[in-house]
Amino acid sequence: MTTALVPLAAEAPEINEAATAFMLIASAMVLLMTPGLALFYGGMTRAKSVLNMMMMSFGALGVVGVIYILWGYSMSFGPTDIGGIFASPLDYFGLGQLLDDGSGSPKLIDVFGAGVFIPEAIVAGFQLTFAVITVALISGAIADRVKFSTWLVFAGIWATIVYFPIAHMVWGGGLLSGAEGGLSARIFGVTDGAATVVPIDFAGGTVVHINAGIAGLVLALIVGQRLGFGKTAMRPHNVPLVMIGAGLLWFGWFGFNAGSELAADGVASVVWLNTTAATAAAIIGWLVVEKLRDGHATSIGAASGVVAGLVAITPACGALSPVGSLVLGVLAGAFAALAVGLKYRFGYDDSLDVVGVHLTAGLWGTIGAGLLSTSTGLFYGGGIQQTALQVIIALVSLLVSGVLTAIIGLALKYTLGWRISDEDETVGIDQAEHAESGYDLGGFAAGTGRGVAFPRATVPAAQTEMTDQAEGAHA
Repeated sequence: MTTALVPLAAEAPEINEAATAFMLIASAMVLLMTPGLALFYGGMTRAKSVLNMMMMSFGALGVVGVIYILWGYSMSFGPTDIGGIFASPLDYFGLGQLLDDGSGSPKLIDVFGAGVFIPEAIVAGFQLTFAVITVALISGAIADRVKFSTWLVFAGIWATIVYFPIAHMVWGGGLLSGAEGGLSARIFGVTDGAATVVPIDFAGGTVVHINAGIAGLVLALIVGQRLGFGKTAMRPHNVPLVMIGAGLLWFGWFGFNAGSELAADGVASVVWLNTTAATAAAIIGWLVVEKLRDGHATSIGAASGVVAGLVAITPACGALSPVGSLVLGVLAGAFAALAVGLKYRFGYDDSLDVVGVHLTAGLWGTIGAGLLSTSTGLFYGGGIQQTALQVIIALVSLLVSGVLTAIIGLALKYTLGWRISDEDETVGIDQAEHAESGYDLGGFAAGTGRGVAFPRATVPAAQTEMTDQAEGAHA
């Protein structure tokens, strides 16, 4: 996110319709990413869990979409900064202030201070989609085993206590931004009223992926392993669904990255190209590791490589060359392919590899930006300062999100409780939590979604066991 919300000039501005249309399209594309993620995650679970997995994404969309309008945008980008950590939730509460600037017209912002005015309402809408998908990403780490009601409560609390403050710190002029009062300015000094070395996070390496990745790890540790983890096979039940989801994520990600420029300009064009380059290279990186390690290049590997490349290029997409993006991407795919196996070595059940993909690639993309930036990167003669700063903001994001997520997760564990019963987990969380089944297996329908639910005792063993054939999503 490269823009600062610049106060309007004294004269009445005019809306730049091209930039506004660009942001409307980009926002819709990012919104599509959450249903795309639901497909991606849903296909990677077992058949008895597909609906619950998809509902966790849609549930995040419902909860976070509401609270972002009420206080989320204000906490992230409001005018009253509180200690560089968050903004006042009251300044823009409900966003009514964005609809009328006092003259009966929508409130406008000047993109880059260059006379390109767009309604602030669409900036709020664009940022809403980021908040939603960040929360939804976490759900993949705790698939198959948590109460849907607890997940919804967590989504609202975590967005408020963790996501909105980190968004403010990085993009809203807070401690992790390039503002004069930020951490970088305190370490490396100030030039012309801003930090001499500006942190690079164009579209969310820290705010979205490191944030969600470490939260997923913390929750996986708090919630605990699925029944049979490491012993019972838990293979993806619908690989085509996974690949469709990955394709939708890739499409929507152009809105995610290019839209973060807030204007259809030359930078957005480079961002589009870099996003494609890194993602394509990450597919190759992942598949090469799979082939060398396992003897096969898999469809799940290709789809996961797509996501790893997209994650890695997110913070760096405005700072790299296309060749640098290829380097970043191929290493992201390789690193993530290696990282997904760590859960078996260390015993944490990150069900759908949120840690292995999002945390790993998010860290690499954030730090890699400091190495490969064409203007300030270490490999381009820019010195060590940018890379050092990238490491610092990554570590701060890890610490803040990890600690706060642990507090929230433990509080919910000892109040509402996270786990469904062992019986419900064995039969299938779809039936237990939603009285539905994703598939009519052998003529059986576990509920209709219209108030009719068949007894769990009638669920055939095939429904709970037929897809349990291998060790984990990327085994």
